[in-house]
Amino acid sequence: MNTAPHHIPVVVVGAGQAGLSVSWYLGRAGVEHVVLEAQTPVHAWADSRWDNFTLVTPNWHCRLPGYPYTGPDPDGFMTRDEVVAWLRGWLETFDAPIREHTRVTHLGHGATGGFELTLATESGEQSLSCDEVVIATGGYPLPVIPPYAGSLDPAVLQLHSEQYRNPAQLPEGAVLVVGSGQSGAQIAEDLHLAGRQVHLAIGNAPRVARFYRGRDCMTWLADMGIYDIPAKQYPGGKAAIEKTNHYVTGRDGGRDIDLRRFALEGMRLYGTLTDGKDALLRFAPTLTSALDHADSVYNAICADIDRYIEREGIAAPPASVYTPVWEPPAQPDMLDLAAEGISTIVWAIGYRPDYRWIEASAFDGGGRPMQTRGVTTVPGLSFIGLPWMHTWGSGRFLGIDRDAEHVAATIAARMNGAPLRLAVGH
Repeated sequence: MNTAPHHIPVVVVGAGQAGLSVSWYLGRAGVEHVVLEAQTPVHAWADSRWDNFTLVTPNWHCRLPGYPYTGPDPDGFMTRDEVVAWLRGWLETFDAPIREHTRVTHLGHGATGGFELTLATESGEQSLSCDEVVIATGGYPLPVIPPYAGSLDPAVLQLHSEQYRNPAQLPEGAVLVVGSGQSGAQIAEDLHLAGRQVHLAIGNAPRVARFYRGRDCMTWLADMGIYDIPAKQYPGGKAAIEKTNHYVTGRDGGRDIDLRRFALEGMRLYGTLTDGKDALLRFAPTLTSALDHADSVYNAICADIDRYIEREGIAAPPASVYTPVWEPPAQPDMLDLAAEGISTIVWAIGYRPDYRWIEASAFDGGGRPMQTRGVTTVPGLSFIGLPWMHTWGSGRFLGIDRDAEHVAATIAARMNGAPLRLAVGH
C-alpha cells in the first residue's frame, strides 16, 4: 500500500492577507498551490481587535493585489468591522485554494527533498509534502506576559491586549494598562474616554503627529519615500527598525495620542514596570525620560516634513513644535493595586515569535527568521507578512502587495524556470 503523503508543489501556511496575497500571485503565474489555514480567513481581524479599533494608517495605504482601497474616505481610517468587510470583498475577487481548519503542527525536510508537513484537521492527522513552502502565520503570534504575572494578587483580572474588547467586559474598578505601543496607548485611551480610572505604565515607544501642516503625517512620509527604504539602508540601522511603532490613533477621524494631556485629565502615568508580587508593583524611574523621548521623536518627524516641504517648494500651513502640556511631579516607583482599587491589568507589551513547529536552520538566536525579502537560504522556504521584511511598509497593507509579488516571483522562477514579471516599482 502506498503510504506516501499527498504532494502539492507549493504550500502557503496561513490565510491572512499576507498569505492570500502570495496565493493571488501564484494563481496568476499558474503555480499549483494550497493555502492552509488553522481557523478561517481574516479571523484575526474579526476576533483579535477591540470594538473601537481603527487603523492607524490612512485608508489609501490599504492595497492588496488587484484591490486598492476605492472607498469614499481615502484619508480616513477604517474601523475593525470595515477592515473585515474590505478583506472579505477582496476574497470574492479571486478563487484562493484555501483549506480551512487545517493547522500545520510540524514542518520538516522530506526524505528525498522538499518538505513534509503534519496537519491537524477536523478529520484527524494528515500528511502533505511540497517542494516550496511559504510561512504566513503572522509576525510574532505568542502574546508576551511577564514571568511575575502569576505571583500577582489572583483577585486582579489579567488579560493580554488581544483579549481586550471594551470597558464593559472588565470588572468595576480602576485599570492598569502595561505598555504604550500602539495597542497599549489606544486601549488606555478607550478606557479613559469611557470614564474609567486608568493607570498606564509606559515604555520607550515613540509617537507621531496625526496631522501636520495640512496633511496626515503618514501621507507626508509616504511622499518622502520613507516607507520604501529597504531595511538594510534605513537610517539608524537595525536598532532603528527594531523599535516599537509610533503611537497615534485613527479614532473619530484621527488625532494625536498625547499621554501628557491624558495625565492632565486624570490618567496616572508610571515608568517601565519591572516587577510585582501580590498587590505591589515596582517601576523604574523612566517616566520623564520616556515622555521626553516620545515628544522628541514627534518633533523630529515634523522637522523632517518641514525640510521636505521647503526642499520641494510645497505650499503648506506654517510649521509648529509640540510643547509639553504636563510634567510629572514625581517619578512613582511603587503601586499598590488594592489601595488604588485596580481590578484589572491589561498587558500590552507585545508578542514573540513561535516557530518551534518548523524544523529548519532558518532562525537566529532570538527565534526570528533569517531572510532577505522573505526568502531564506533554506531552499524552498520563504516567509511573508513579517515586520520590516523588506521595508517599513512590510507587514502592513501598504507593503504586502509588493512583498508578496517578490516571494511569488521567486517561487515561480524556481518552479517554472522563468521569472514572473514584476510590476513597475516593485
